[in-house]
Amino acid sequence: IISSDKEKLAKNEGDIWNSGKTNSSESVHVSYAGKTLVSSKQYFWKVKVFTNKGESSWSNPAYWTTGLLNKTDWKAKWIGYDKASPWDSITQWSRLSARYFRKQFQSSPEIKRATVYIVGLGLYELYINGKKIGDHVLAPAPTDYRKSVLCNTYDVTKDIKPGDNVIATVLGNGRFFTMRQNYKTQKHNTFGNPKMLLQLEIEYSNGTKKIIASDEAWKLNVDGPIRTNNEYDGEEYDATKEFTGWNNTSFDDANWLKPQLVQAPAGKIEAQMSEPMKVMRTISPVSIKSIGQGKYILDMGQNFSGWIKMRMQGSKGQSVKLRFAESLQVNGELYVANLRDAKVTDIYIMKGDGMEEWHPSFVYHGFRFVEVTGYPGTPSINDFEGQFVYDDLKTTGSFQCSDSIINKIYKNAWWGIASDYKGMPIDCPQRNERQPWLGDRATGSGGEAFLLDRKSV
Repeated sequence: IISSDKEKLAKNEGDIWNSGKTNSSESVHVSYAGKTLVSSKQYFWKVKVFTNKGESSWSNPAYWTTGLLNKTDWKAKWIGYDKASPWDSITQWSRLSARYFRKQFQSSPEIKRATVYIVGLGLYELYINGKKIGDHVLAPAPTDYRKSVLCNTYDVTKDIKPGDNVIATVLGNGRFFTMRQNYKTQKHNTFGNPKMLLQLEIEYSNGTKKIIASDEAWKLNVDGPIRTNNEYDGEEYDATKEFTGWNNTSFDDANWLKPQLVQAPAGKIEAQMSEPMKVMRTISPVSIKSIGQGKYILDMGQNFSGWIKMRMQGSKGQSVKLRFAESLQVNGELYVANLRDAKVTDIYIMKGDGMEEWHPSFVYHGFRFVEVTGYPGTPSINDFEGQFVYDDLKTTGSFQCSDSIINKIYKNAWWGIASDYKGMPIDCPQRNERQPWLGDRATGSGGEAFLLDRKSV
């Protein structure tokens, strides 16, 4: 039974679809034969099952929400900034600063439901009234943007308030503005500068609706703290260039730019049905040692993919550099020859107003060891935390036997498999490759299916 509201479902009124009792050997994949579904609508459903042993009770009520099903449902326009700034450089190692967008708007009281639809390419972070929306990271999942681009949807009913509101986003490069540009051995397609399509729909109890859509009336700044972000080479963040309160209502954006209306990507807009990437675990370092000349080696005790969150207190303009590797040389320094031309370096420039915390937003690294340079004072393991990032997949299988070597192989396999889920299954998370080679997955996917719940992969 599918109903248009909870009350009708509770009365067993299937005004959208009531399949009746289906006599069939097909217990799953029963085709929908109800009314035509409409965009941006919640539908409520429940099911019961008949067998030769009798019938079940009704399942607990559930619901789904449709997205924007037709092109005409999108009132938003693609916006971006199709220029390189003086601090950007489009060379073999592509450097492009993040794009910051904001839009202030008014909302009436009696908000019934509010939903954001966003296609933020290559990667985005979304804020409403200063709060980050969702626990996704590195969103959306990458695609061949010539064929499809992925839309994420958020229920933000509790985040909109009567009166003044601000919706804000940051766009990173991801694989849209790809990691290598103008390079003779280029193996990656590049698709242009970051761009965004966003639509916020607010429904009110009186039946009216308000739409806030991306267009040329938004505000833009490209001279913010994220100076560059490149999956191979790292992220550079200059905290002295932060816009304090930029994603809240009290901020003055009079000196910000107007975004450009830009060409839509070639790919079709589709809902992201695969699990989002999240910080799935935190990992504490096991040691930190000085190797001289102001450098320290941080040992996480485990190879994984993600990033380092660090805490520090120092002077304005002081720079801390983190460089990542899987192993060490005999002399105790990082071994990076296997990374080829990937720079794998994050840089944070302090604003100098007390204790500061930071981790990157739009890159990840595959590593066990971190070279720390420029840290103010003597760092300790308590100043750092590893954040393990992979697709939100449940571990559903386990293995243990009497042979410790086989147990270790199993453990290593799990960490390697989880580290390589980045919206798509990649071959490695550390060097200048990180590609979804189908040969690798054809061989490995059977075993992975025993470990992880890959229902939508």
